[in-house]
Amino acid sequence: MKKYDTIFLDRDGTLNPDPGYINDLSQFDFYEFAFEGLQLLSDNGHRFCIITNQSGISRGIVDVDKLSEIHDYILNSFHKNKLDLLGIYYCPDHPDKASNNRKPGSGMFLEASQDHNIETSKCLMIGDALSDIQAGVNLGMDTMLLLSGKGLQTSEKLGTLRPTFIAEDLLDGAKLLLEQPSS
Repeated sequence: MKKYDTIFLDRDGTLNPDPGYINDLSQFDFYEFAFEGLQLLSDNGHRFCIITNQSGISRGIVDVDKLSEIHDYILNSFHKNKLDLLGIYYCPDHPDKASNNRKPGSGMFLEASQDHNIETSKCLMIGDALSDIQAGVNLGMDTMLLLSGKGLQTSEKLGTLRPTFIAEDLLDGAKLLLEQPSS
C-alpha cells in the first residue's frame, strides 16, 4: 500500500449520508462501513484530516453551535476508534461569495498543512464531489472519488478531470488502496 502523509476526507457523502444541510446531531450518522474503512487505512499508518464546505451557515440553515456539536461527536468517534484525526476544517462561505477556503480552493488544506506540518503533494484527498477532486488535483495530491453520496452524479461531470482512484465507498476505497504497490 502506498503511504500518504495524510488522508484528507470530505465529510458529507464520504463519512456519512448527505441528506443536505445537517443542522442537528440527530440528523448525523456515519455510514455503517465508515469506521471499518478508516480502520484499514489507520492500521497501515495513515492519519486523517476532514475538510468540508458548510455553506448552510452562510445560508442561515445551519447553526454554528450545532455544527460544533456534530464536529465534537465526529472527533470523539475517531478518538474512541483510536483513529488519528488531526482536525476538522470547515468553510462557511456561500458558493456565490466563496473565498479561497471553499473547496476547490486550497485555503483549508494550506491551513491544515501549516497546523500539522503536512506535505500536501504526498497526500490523498477522498470525496464524492467535483470540488473535492479538483482541490486535490490543484494541490498535486492523489485523489479518490467515492460513488457514495453525490459521487455517481459527480462521475458523470468529470470532463477531463481524472481521479487517481474511483471506489464505491470508503470501505471499498480502503481495500483498493491496500492493493496498491508501496512507493
